[in-house]
Amino acid sequence: MRKIIWSIMTSLDGYVAGPNGEFDWPLADEEFEQSALDLLNSVDYVMFGRLTYEMMAGYWPSATTNPAGVLNSSGTKISVPTEASQTHTEIAHKMNTLIKVVFSRTLEYAEWNNSRIVREIVPAEMMRFVQQPGKDAVIYGSTQVASTMTELGLIDEYRFFVNPIILGSGKPLFVGVNQRKKLRLVKTKKFVSGLVGLYYELDKPA
Repeated sequence: MRKIIWSIMTSLDGYVAGPNGEFDWPLADEEFEQSALDLLNSVDYVMFGRLTYEMMAGYWPSATTNPAGVLNSSGTKISVPTEASQTHTEIAHKMNTLIKVVFSRTLEYAEWNNSRIVREIVPAEMMRFVQQPGKDAVIYGSTQVASTMTELGLIDEYRFFVNPIILGSGKPLFVGVNQRKKLRLVKTKKFVSGLVGLYYELDKPA
């Protein structure tokens, strides 16, 4: 049975982007990239909301060849390493070849390789999906999608990467979650950069 994992960068005060979509603050060094690659090696589906999908689709296809960087949907520049590390290159390969699902009612085309559009999160369909054989699935960013799935009890594991920064305002980690959800801390990881990984599982009734 598959797990659905949510992986996201957050500030110390619980924001995932600045007030204008700024995303120039996360600490993503070689150590973190190795952690990200380990996760990608354990999944066969990557899931997004529209905004995160468009940002990722603008980055990864040229992540190892375009040192000028790219702009996200808010016009914020995302730098690309001039000389991408081997780990970064392997992440790019994974991101460009894995099956990608984008949940969106408005996106007309999903041109990034191996992408498909799903118009609505249907709990019964998601339950059928996780009961299929295969590797796990990961949601990257995409707070609206993740919050909806949290509300429906569909996320099995949460991976919050807390950056040592206070943004003061911006896009919050959770949007529209109205039910109490009890989580169980299963792992912590301290990175040399100061980033702290907090790994939680949904505490489901026996």
